[in-house]
Amino acid sequence: MNYVSTRGAGPASLDEALRKGIASDGGLFLPDKLPSFDISDFDTGESIPEVAAILLRPFFAGSELLGDIDQILAETFKFPILTKALPVAGHDLSMLQLYHGPTAAFKDVGAGFLAACLSRLEGDTGSPLTILVATSGDTGAAVAAAFDQRPGMRVAVLFPDGRVSERQEQQLCCWSDNVLSMKVRGSFDDCQSLVKAAMADQDLTMIHRFSSANSINIGRLLPQSTYYAHSSLRHYRRTGNKPGFIIPTGNLGNALACIMTREMGLPVGPIVLATNANKTIAEYFETLKWLPRDSVQTLASAMDVGDPSNMERLRKLIGEADILRGRLVVASVSDKEIETAIRQDFEAFGVATCPHTATATHTWRQLDADVARAHDWIIVATAHPAKFEMIVEPLIGQSVPVPAELAAILSRPATAVAIEPHLEALAAALGNN
Repeated sequence: MNYVSTRGAGPASLDEALRKGIASDGGLFLPDKLPSFDISDFDTGESIPEVAAILLRPFFAGSELLGDIDQILAETFKFPILTKALPVAGHDLSMLQLYHGPTAAFKDVGAGFLAACLSRLEGDTGSPLTILVATSGDTGAAVAAAFDQRPGMRVAVLFPDGRVSERQEQQLCCWSDNVLSMKVRGSFDDCQSLVKAAMADQDLTMIHRFSSANSINIGRLLPQSTYYAHSSLRHYRRTGNKPGFIIPTGNLGNALACIMTREMGLPVGPIVLATNANKTIAEYFETLKWLPRDSVQTLASAMDVGDPSNMERLRKLIGEADILRGRLVVASVSDKEIETAIRQDFEAFGVATCPHTATATHTWRQLDADVARAHDWIIVATAHPAKFEMIVEPLIGQSVPVPAELAAILSRPATAVAIEPHLEALAAALGNN
């Protein structure tokens, strides 16, 4: 299979796309053609690794990694992904819990997969590959955990100073010597711009051998598509219905993985994107004009993105807003509505939800009544509420138990370097550490 840039460059192999992260023309890699499946193709797939092997094998055609696919998936899915039925009369409603990994966020799946692939392709103790990652909260921690202590691999994490929770920051800054954590005096968009500028700088790239682990890397999207394939297949086999998914959305990577899954023929019904007060996507669907802007800070901090990178992929894959809004629904959720949803979730479901997941539960409650009744729904839970205890616990009136993996991370010493949002500052930090 070949991979091409959203801006025209290519073709490249999967291995090249994984190594580079971003195409030579600044675009994002997509398969030149998505594979097509029948539901019966997955008759032998019960577990997530089994479904993933069937779904992803075409993407590995021609790759050096094809013979390692089973081992890569075993490394990726070391932790459970659970679907919990929610008690709502008259509705088939469930929650896809993606936060049982080492850093208690859905991004552990994509980060683990990418680490398993890149360490096989590029691990070099003499000249380490440097993974550059901009994060609004969860991505950096997942990537740092996945690459921590891997020989021949180095991680540089950039996060906006003062715009992540205390526990999120601890998760970003507590790793081994091969992980450099940098507080950027700016927004997530500044961090993301720094990553793109560094990777476009040929001299810096030659010195540090850059690659990316943000959702701009195709290696993040591919494994995320597998839990949508698995959960939709399980639901379809149980009910005969294609479930709709409501997905908290920031940089659009997780949602795009679900969209790709549906495009490949899996039994995925309606897809609803739940955003926070950063309304770029919602306004694009409304006005048909793509107008990125500076992000605003919200309770759902990992979704504070004003210029979602993966919109470039989505527009290339499906089309512009006039087509997209016939295939997707977008809702914007305020901080006040997030707080209300967290209270309602605990009262109605007996489940504590993080602010990101709460955008999805609020969106479900606001669905048109006929639409809500016409479909079964799976709400995607993207992070453990214990990561946002300062927000969640006062709203539900009790403490949220900390999972063992998160507790271990919170007990580690942490350190970070503060930098200005300029390429020169990033280059200096990389050279000094």
